[in-house]
Amino acid sequence: MDFIPVNEPVFNGNEAKYLLECIRSGWISSEGPFVQKFEEKFANEIGCKYGIAVTNGTAALDVAIEALGISKGDEVIIPSFTIISCVLQVIRSGAKPVFVDSCDKTWNMDVDKIEEKINKNTKAILAVHTYGLPVNLNPVISLCERYNLKLIEDTAEQIGQNYYKKKCGSLSDISTFSFYPNKHITTGEGGMILTNNSEIAERCRELRNLCFEKDKRFFHNSLGWNLRMTNLQAAIGVAQLEQLNTFIKKKRWIGRQYNSLLKNIEGINLPLEKVQYADNIYWVYGIVLDESYGSASEVIKSMAKEGIGCRPFFFPMHQQPVVNKFGYGVNEKYPVAERISEQGFYIPSGLGISLEQIEKVVFKLKKVLGIEQ
Repeated sequence: MDFIPVNEPVFNGNEAKYLLECIRSGWISSEGPFVQKFEEKFANEIGCKYGIAVTNGTAALDVAIEALGISKGDEVIIPSFTIISCVLQVIRSGAKPVFVDSCDKTWNMDVDKIEEKINKNTKAILAVHTYGLPVNLNPVISLCERYNLKLIEDTAEQIGQNYYKKKCGSLSDISTFSFYPNKHITTGEGGMILTNNSEIAERCRELRNLCFEKDKRFFHNSLGWNLRMTNLQAAIGVAQLEQLNTFIKKKRWIGRQYNSLLKNIEGINLPLEKVQYADNIYWVYGIVLDESYGSASEVIKSMAKEGIGCRPFFFPMHQQPVVNKFGYGVNEKYPVAERISEQGFYIPSGLGISLEQIEKVVFKLKKVLGIEQ
């Protein structure tokens, strides 16, 4: 039985050519020319002045939060429905993550619930663009201006997405991206930080490079990380970036195929095709099931037996044992985050998927759910 994975990346551009160029030149480390080229081209694509390439998307968040000076006593407002990367450096810095629930239609943070969480200790809002549609940013930007807060965009899952006519990742003080193999473009592992602030950019460069002093290399005034992207990774990134528009078109084509094949099935909530401020970019194709079908975890196991790879939705931050150990999220309730976590999952939707595979996924899903075909 041919297994259909949840994701399969595509390398059909200049990836091999640029990698060979790295190998032949001997420039394989972070000192190679493709790193700066990737930073500049990616920043230009999104519409920001400065790009800082790092080892992965989690590292990008760590550096971004540290670069903003978030520290003990500060609070950062974060959606509960997200990946744990979003709280790691907040907690490590001594700051407090403050959670908000999600919108049940877009699966993004419910912007109407943010203001009630703001107090004198609030330092920043982390807007995580989730799955296919972005956070409705204009109300968030207004709150940041009114209360003098920093805005961070986690744009890992929506590279190339627009919010109205501006690129996601260009509307904040600092934004982060991931180039893991399931993202719109990949470098295997890898991440990027974007900003329009020269001081923040310089601080990010220092933090990713062990905070070496410029004129006294092995002398350090602050603690940083070794989070440098290699020239090999950046070479792949440049080649992938050249194909970004093609990849986005393919993702939206995948979304349309699934929408057509799964529409009008009772008890299955599909991703919204669009909202006022954006068209869905379908980073993944998510589904939220009615409880009558059982839990998402049960369906995922059954799909695996049918040769179809699926992936569960995020587990809410306020229910994470490690987060609760620090005293955060304890006894808090966020019903939308809890429900979509329990009932949500996504089906194969990587760039390498074919129409035949999409049709097979839908056939097997209907079989597992007991839907007549």
